[in-house]
Amino acid sequence: MKYLLMLYADEVAGSKISPEDMRGFMQTMYAYQDALTKAGAFVDTAPLTPTTKAKTINLEDGELKVHDGPYAETREQFGGYYIIEAASMDEALKWAAKCPAATWGKIEVRQFANFS
Repeated sequence: MKYLLMLYADEVAGSKISPEDMRGFMQTMYAYQDALTKAGAFVDTAPLTPTTKAKTINLEDGELKVHDGPYAETREQFGGYYIIEAASMDEALKWAAKCPAATWGKIEVRQFANFS
């Protein structure tokens, strides 16, 4: 089964991290990805650009409305994800708990729906 690990963190706090400290944080993230890969659990990952570059759209009476930023104002922003393979939600939660991003933000874990 595939699970999506959505990584949330405070962008403002993250922007204040020194380049040297950020390199250290990224090294821990690369090590986490290596562990997922070695266990056969890694599927995909990607970071997202800051919410200042995001757009939100909706249709009102057939007219496209484009808004700057994310839909909701929140203290933490969705910053990236991992897609992993796991046998159960419990296993996916164990992998999420090992993700270094859990030490500076929150991780939402959701199973991919299977409609077949």
